[in-house]
Order: sequence, then structure tokens, then C-alpha cells
Amino acid sequence: MNERLADSHRVFDRVSEEYDTARPHYPEALYLALETLSGVRLAGATVIDVGAGTGISARGLLDRGARVVAVDRGERMLARLRARTDCPALLADGNDLPFRAGAADLVTYAQSWHWLDPALSVAEAVRVLRAGGVTGDGVIAGAGVIGGGGAVAGWWNTVDPGKADWLAANQVRLAESCPGYIGPVLPGWSMPPIAAAMSDAGLAVAETWIDWTRSVRLEDFLTDLRSHSYMARMEVDVVTELLARERAELGRVFPDGRLTVPMRVYLAVGRKGQRGAT
Repeated sequence: MNERLADSHRVFDRVSEEYDTARPHYPEALYLALETLSGVRLAGATVIDVGAGTGISARGLLDRGARVVAVDRGERMLARLRARTDCPALLADGNDLPFRAGAADLVTYAQSWHWLDPALSVAEAVRVLRAGGVTGDGVIAGAGVIGGGGAVAGWWNTVDPGKADWLAANQVRLAESCPGYIGPVLPGWSMPPIAAAMSDAGLAVAETWIDWTRSVRLEDFLTDLRSHSYMARMEVDVVTELLARERAELGRVFPDGRLTVPMRVYLAVGRKGQRGAT
């Protein structure tokens, strides 16, 4: 694993407060799509949430009745998760999960898989899945999904600059100012290749995109920017100056201080069982 990936948990621990305060949630449609594509009803399912961070995805899963175990390498990130929920939270590496084989119905990566080793992480996820999927109420009756295994799922929120000129301009400014920027205005940008990694591991893969809209205060939008790795790695005074510029630019577009941000979620699900079934 390269140095950038190896120290990612330390980078996010530096901005754990900003991450917890301002990162966006995931829309209800994401969880509905997750159930449909995985064949796993969240209510009653055992879910290992890898790279759980401050618990945004864990709380969403818990709210829908799942039994969640959170895993992350960031001590400060997990401390914030524990302060908000009582689900088990383990300081552990997603490339070497501390669970027995067959422990989970679903393994999830929300905004996190790209920080792990592509092959090792998915192999570990497959290892800890139950061979027969969820039992009892954990199976979606008549879902039309072939095969009986559990599932691995990864998803990412991203802004959708193609739907708003102000957002496209914002992302271009970030790309020009932040050396490590990764985002949708870069030529050739794409989602992390989790679907290919799942397919290589012998899983049956399905993918979808979910459009949604986020209403957020300007200050929270700026705090969200500060929580991204490309900005968290920069010098504090440089970030402060950059955010002051964005505050001025965005304040002209949204004088009431509330932004309407077009968003998209990418979801990829790999099902254990009969390969090729979707």
C-alpha cells in the first residue's frame, strides 16, 4: 500500500470534528437501492461497516434496523462515532478484518473503499460473509435475485457540477488550488473501481446512480470542504485563505447563506452466490 493510503486515517483524524459536523448524509433512496441490489433486508441484518469514520453510514443503517459493527483505523473518527451511537466500534484495518468467516450478511464501504487495498479488502469482505445470506426476516421475499449468499456494497456521495454553473466553477477553483484534488471536473475522473474488484473476486455485480439534492448552510458547505483529504493535507493558513475566497464567491450566488447542491450517489453491490446474476 502506498504512503498516501497508509496514512489516510491520520489525515482524517485531523479533521474528525469537521467531518462529523458537515459531511452529507445519504438519501433514503440509497438504502432502498442497497436492499434491492443486495437482496438483503436491512432490518435484522448483521452489517460490518468498514471505514465507518464518524458513523454517517452506520447511523443510517441502524435507523433501518440493521445490527451494525463499525470498523475504522482512525481513533478520533471512531470516538465521534461512539459518542453518537452505541453500536460496537472496532479500531481495525479493513484489509484484515477481525471477524470469523461467515459473521455478516452485508459488508459496506461508505466513502471508504478507495483507501484500502483493492484485492485484499474485497477478499476479506467475501470471507466474512455468510454463505447462505440472511435468515428469517433478513431475506427479501420475491426480490428476484438469484443466489443465496450475502453481499458487499460500496457507495460514494459526490457533487454533480453538470447541473449547476456555480458548483462547476467552485470545483474548478478547488482543482486549481488544491494539488491533491480528486473530483468530477478532472479529465478522466471516475468512481473508484470497486465493481471491477468485486467481479475479480467472483461476485455478481450490480451498479446504480442516485440523484438527490442537498440543502446546506454556506458555513457547513465550507466546513465540509475542509474535511476532504485534499484540503486536510494542506497548510492551515492556505486552507483558511482558500475558504475565505470561496465564502465570498458563494456568498454572491447565495446571499441568504443557504446552498442548494445537486448531488449523486454511486452504489456498487457484489453478491455472493451465483456469479452473473443481477
